Amino acid sequence: MPFRRKPAAAGPRFAADWLVVGLGNPGEQYARTRHNVGFWVVNTLARRAGTQPKAVGSLMHIGVGTLHGHQVALVRPKTYMNLSGRAVAQALQWTGCDLAHTIVAYDDLDLPPGQIRVRAGGGHGGHNGLKSIAQHAGLEFIRVRIGIGRPLEGGQPTWDPEIVADWVLSPPSPTERELLEAAVQRAADAIETILTDGVEAAATAYNRKA
Repeated sequence: MPFRRKPAAAGPRFAADWLVVGLGNPGEQYARTRHNVGFWVVNTLARRAGTQPKAVGSLMHIGVGTLHGHQVALVRPKTYMNLSGRAVAQALQWTGCDLAHTIVAYDDLDLPPGQIRVRAGGGHGGHNGLKSIAQHAGLEFIRVRIGIGRPLEGGQPTWDPEIVADWVLSPPSPTERELLEAAVQRAADAIETILTDGVEAAATAYNRKA
C-alpha cells in the first residue's frame, strides 16, 4: 500500500493576532441606540483597517484587516446582547486568538456620556453581554467601556430595569450623539494604542474625562 501523507491540520478560519468584538443588538431598529456603541467602534476600526465585516454563519459578522502591522479580526455578533458569548466563543475558535488578545468594546451606564475606560480583566458589572461572555468564554479579556450615562427618575439616577431597558434601547439626544461619536473615535484610538503599546499605556492615555 503506498504511503499517504496525513493532511496538514487546518488552521483557524480567520487567523488573526487580535480579536476585537463590539457588543450590540442586530437589526436596523437598534443600529442608532445607546446599547450599540460597541458596534460603532468595530465599524470605525473596520474602515481604518480596510475591511468590511460580513455575515458568516449564524453568530457573527467578521472581517480581518491590518492595523499597525497586526492582523485584527473585527466582530459584531449577530445574536442579541444577552447571547453575545456564543459569538465570542466561536470567534475565539475561528481566529485562534486567546482572551489575552481579545478586546471587547461596549456601553457602560455608570460612565458619563463621552467618557471611556480601558482595563484588562474584571467582572461583568451587571452587563448582559459580559454575563454571556463570562458563561461561554471567560472574563479575562481587555475591555473598552464607552459611557452612555444612567437614566434619571425624579432627578436621580435609577436602576429600575424597565427604565434602564428603555434608556439603552433608545437613540441618544443630538447632544449626546455628538459626545458618543467622539467617544467612539477615542475608543478606536485606544484600541490601536493597545495594539502598539499595551493596555497600561492605553489606560493612561484615555482613562480621563472627555
